[in-house]
Parts: sequence; C-alpha cells; structure tokens
Amino acid sequence: MIGFELSDEQSTLRDAANDFALNVMRPKAEHHDKTGEYPWEVIKEAHARGLMNTHVPEAQGGMGLGCFEGCLIAEELAWGCTGIGTALEANGLAQAPVIVGGSDYLKNKYLAPMIEKPIMAAYGVTEAGAGSDVAAMRTTAVKKGDRWILNGSKMWITNAGVADWYFVVAYTEKEKAHRGMTAFIVEKGWKGVEFGKKEWNMGQRASDTRSLTFTDVEVPDENIVGEVGMGFLLAMKAFDHTRPAVASSAVGLSRAAFEHAMRYATERKTMGKPIAAHQAIAFMIADMARDIEAARLLVWQAAWLLDSGKRNTKHASMAKCFAADAAVRIATDAVQVFGGYGYSSEYPVEKLMRDSKIFQIYEGTSQIQRLIIAKEIFERGK
Repeated sequence: MIGFELSDEQSTLRDAANDFALNVMRPKAEHHDKTGEYPWEVIKEAHARGLMNTHVPEAQGGMGLGCFEGCLIAEELAWGCTGIGTALEANGLAQAPVIVGGSDYLKNKYLAPMIEKPIMAAYGVTEAGAGSDVAAMRTTAVKKGDRWILNGSKMWITNAGVADWYFVVAYTEKEKAHRGMTAFIVEKGWKGVEFGKKEWNMGQRASDTRSLTFTDVEVPDENIVGEVGMGFLLAMKAFDHTRPAVASSAVGLSRAAFEHAMRYATERKTMGKPIAAHQAIAFMIADMARDIEAARLLVWQAAWLLDSGKRNTKHASMAKCFAADAAVRIATDAVQVFGGYGYSSEYPVEKLMRDSKIFQIYEGTSQIQRLIIAKEIFERGK
C-alpha cells in the first residue's frame, strides 16, 4: 500500500526548515531583493542549523540525506524566499556530480570542509552560446604533463562570485562531441580564474549570478571528477538529483503566492462581499491549490524513485517542467487577484511573479524538459 505520511525525522526536518524560512528568511527577503546583497548572514545561520549540504555523505561528515528529504527542505526555504533559497541550494548542484562520480580524495578535500563551515561552490557548465545546446561549448582543457590547461568562459553561474570552488566541464577531445567532455574541480584562488560583475536579474536577486573566465588555468590530474570523457554524462546525471529539489522550490513559491492570494481574496470586498465569493476569483484560487498538490506529488515521486535506486530522469523532468510552469501561472494569477495592488512592489506577490520566471529557465528550460520526457517515452518506451 502506498502512503504519504512523513516519518518523525522527515517532519522534524520540514518543521525546522519552515521555522527558519518564517523567522530568518522572510524578514530579510525584501532587503536582499532590493539591494541584491548576498545573504551571507542567512547562509551562516542556515549552516549552523544543519539546513545546508544535507546530501554530503556520512563518510565526509555529512548527514547523507536522500533526495526526498532534500525536497522537503527546499520547498520550505523557497516558501521563505526563492532568491535566498537559490543561494542556499546552489551548493547542491555543484556537489551532486562529485557525490555521484568523484573520487574519495575529491570528496574528502572539497565536501568534508563544507560541513565544518559555510563554504560555497558553483556548477560551471553553461556558456554564452551553449546553454541548452551543451555541445556548442567552447571551453577546453589540454593535457600537459600531470596537469590540464583550462581556457574558456562560463555564463549565468550561480554563486560564481562567492564560491571557493567550481565544478567545470570542458572539451578534452572536441571530435568526440559529448563523449569528449571532462569534468574538473577548479579552485577560485588559482591563477587565471576570474569572475565578472554580478548580474542584476529580473528576480531572485539575492542569488549571486556572474560569468567565469579561465585563462591558462592549471588543473591537477587528481581534480578530474569521474573519468576523462565522462564529464557531460556526469553533469547531466547530477540533474536527476537536483531537478526534484528545484521543482520543490517552485512548489514553495507557488504555495506562498497561493497563501497571499487566498488571504487577500477573503479580505478585499467588491459589490458588498469578499472577492473570494465571486466565482471568477474562487476558480483561480482552486486552480492554484490543485496545481500545487499535483506538482508536489510529481516531486515526491521523482525523489522516491531516485532514493529507491530507480531511474528517475523522466519523472525529474516532469516534476521540474510542471512545477516551474505552475509557479509562473500561480504567481501571475496571484498578482491578478490583488489587482492594481499586485502590480505594486509594496505588496509581496509582485516579487513572487518576478522570482518565478527563472524556474522555467535554469537547470534546463521547460522546453528542454519536454524534449527529455519525449525522448524517455519514445526511446525507452516508458
């Protein structure tokens, strides 16, 4: 029999994340949205409370939590603020390929210290001309003795300016296409590593998004993640672990927008009654509630499959695609429920609408998710 009851440990994790989101993140969300200041004080508190780096294996001093537990935490943090939440959660994407395919040496050197103090990392794959089309990547790494000489640039890299190390994919054998890409861990302090100005984005402004440039950077052989030529596959495999959490964050934003809209609909009156009593508004609220529940169920299924050792690629993309599209729709409808007030930055739904859009773009656009789903259906017959 299938059940949806959380264990005591899972409920405790979710409650702890919710308390943090309510009492630490929400009071500071507006400040970081307006200033773009990186939320170091929130990150330090989250780290102290054990709400970061939860997937780091026990062998490296972490909790080794599953994808499902990570999704429970991610939803609550995003309910608090997705801008700050993305800053908090970005480590997970950089860590995932190292956890999946990295050597014990790399795990001990780069993951273990993240348990001791709030160290940030970044995932460096996207380039200015190679977003969805990763094969168009131009960054290269050429073998020279026991080192690799890295040259190229990356774009839209979350945490680029604050990370101590980067997971980077580069071509080592261009003629082999995606099987000629290799993954490396690159430290920020190495000669030839530079990052650009902070991008002022539409939403999620607390997140640090910048370009990265590598000029004759010497990367030691032991910093290869996985095997030579397996970088692309490793980078994509990481998404099976992280897309459910991103989808869960979209659910958290949707939930926040829904709650604001529902509350306002019971307070605002027109024609002598609350606007919630008008069918046009009631149906919008009902659709929000429906899509939140559906998105969360897709998230839970994708996470459960991964934690059960089963292939979850299709379901991770389904969850990410549906939850992202729902978040944009729900946040937009929340603004509509608020009417003219919703368009004002003095009210919370305006920020939620701006923050929601990136869910349809980062970690694979909604269109890419549909391509993946279709490929899984037609090529795997499932």
